[in-house]
Amino acid sequence: MKNFLIRLVVNAIALWLAAAALSGIHLADGSSQTFDKIKTVLLVALVFGVVNALLKPIATFFSFPLLLVTLGLFMIIVNAAMLQLTSWLAGKFDLAFHVDHFFWDAVIGALIISVLGFVANVILPDKHEINR
Repeated sequence: MKNFLIRLVVNAIALWLAAAALSGIHLADGSSQTFDKIKTVLLVALVFGVVNALLKPIATFFSFPLLLVTLGLFMIIVNAAMLQLTSWLAGKFDLAFHVDHFFWDAVIGALIISVLGFVANVILPDKHEINR
């Protein structure tokens, strides 16, 4: 449970930084109160985590030939598709999150989120280290 909460906060921070860095990603723009913004960011991070947990392995499996040919660089496109899907699902749940364009907003946003996730994986302990 502790690992899940840590990953949720890391995803929330990464999404917030991507939205702050790119004008094409809108996150909690309509909220005026801080609590509403934090709630929206955490809920979008939860949706993003569920999308990555359920659909990203399937998308990775079917894009395996492209991943081999591009030496893994196609994973940026897979991550951008997960971000765009999160934007669509957030709209269905009335969450204030929207990605304007796949190219370049979702691609650069996915790159930012991937780099921050990588840094978090290096800094934060693994599941096995938390339980020891």
